[in-house]
Amino acid sequence: MDSLFDLFGDALGNLPVEPHLIDNYKDAREIELIRNEREKTLSPFAMRTGNSRGRLIPEEPCQIRSPYERDLGRIIFSQSFRRLRHKTQVFFNPVNDHICSRIEHVIYVNYISTIIGRALNLNIDLIQAIALGHDIGHSPYGHTGERVLNKCIKSVDPNLFFEHEVHSLRVLDVLEEHRPGEFGLNLTFEVRDGIVSHCGETYDEFCLTPNREKTEQEVSGKPEKDRSRPATLEACVVRFADKIAYVGRDIEDARRAGIIGETDFVSSEALKRLGTTNSEIINILVGDIVHSSLNRDEIRMSNENFAAMNEYLNANLHEIYLSPKIKTYEDMVKLQIEAIFNAFMECTEDIEKARASKNEAIRSFASFYEKHPQPDCPSVRKVVDYIAGMTDTYANACFDELYRV
Repeated sequence: MDSLFDLFGDALGNLPVEPHLIDNYKDAREIELIRNEREKTLSPFAMRTGNSRGRLIPEEPCQIRSPYERDLGRIIFSQSFRRLRHKTQVFFNPVNDHICSRIEHVIYVNYISTIIGRALNLNIDLIQAIALGHDIGHSPYGHTGERVLNKCIKSVDPNLFFEHEVHSLRVLDVLEEHRPGEFGLNLTFEVRDGIVSHCGETYDEFCLTPNREKTEQEVSGKPEKDRSRPATLEACVVRFADKIAYVGRDIEDARRAGIIGETDFVSSEALKRLGTTNSEIINILVGDIVHSSLNRDEIRMSNENFAAMNEYLNANLHEIYLSPKIKTYEDMVKLQIEAIFNAFMECTEDIEKARASKNEAIRSFASFYEKHPQPDCPSVRKVVDYIAGMTDTYANACFDELYRV
């Protein structure tokens, strides 16, 4: 059977070539043919670029990049993505450079999900856009900061909430400046869905099937504590990879931080199945998912390895996340975020006065408040938007600027 190149190669070769790519129809068509030919060989369960539901605001296609490659570029060049390198994964403001930061976690998720996706012959461009954007709206101080911000916003309006998955979508849809004065990155439906549905903190989930009938309202209007399935198999891969990326790495970091010793705190059966190091755990779990999910319209793990992974996750919860040292840090975080929140909420009562303040932190907030891309949204949402965008370092400096005597 003749390929598209055999059928149309001569016609494409006779098209005039422009010296630049902006209006170069010949190059654009050849690249599109290459992409279509490549995607013909993908798994029947993969998301094909041509079947994308597109963007909320239609755009002219790029001459070179697929829509998902374009989304990836917008994500990694954003200011919010850059800030992830100074945001907590588990351990706050570590002096040890080998302790995992939020951006490293994102890179690990990207690597793990790409390995799984390539083995299962899925759309790698879509996987990487979701993986690298999945935590872009995370607050400072990790999940502790997230919980405190949620409590703060509810103290003003119980109907509002803060969850990092939903806020990641808000960052990409509303807050991130794409061009000067132009807000929102206008990403594709599939990338947006994968980001808002990525939550890896669902410990009872050993099998995921995509909900391909998912609506835009289910994505943009995701309710609190919703753990609904993603719309694509690629997003299901990222959701599993999010768990795999932190289960072993958190153990290594906890040992470096002196929170746990070298003594194992899981059963001999779990150790036998998954090993003791981060690399062993990742290798076994990735291999399990690939083996269990091949030629299926689902991403799943074997019951035995899933049980072993859950044993590790629960051990991490009790031995690391609830350890006295982490709890002490959490008390400090709670104090700082609540203090910053209260100071900025007070500023919203007279924003002109805040703009004229001698305090640099207050002036910076006032500038953000006045330039907010949603001027009619509640003041408390603007305050939370501002705090959620902070790095750990900036949140510390902001607290010092607000409260030092």
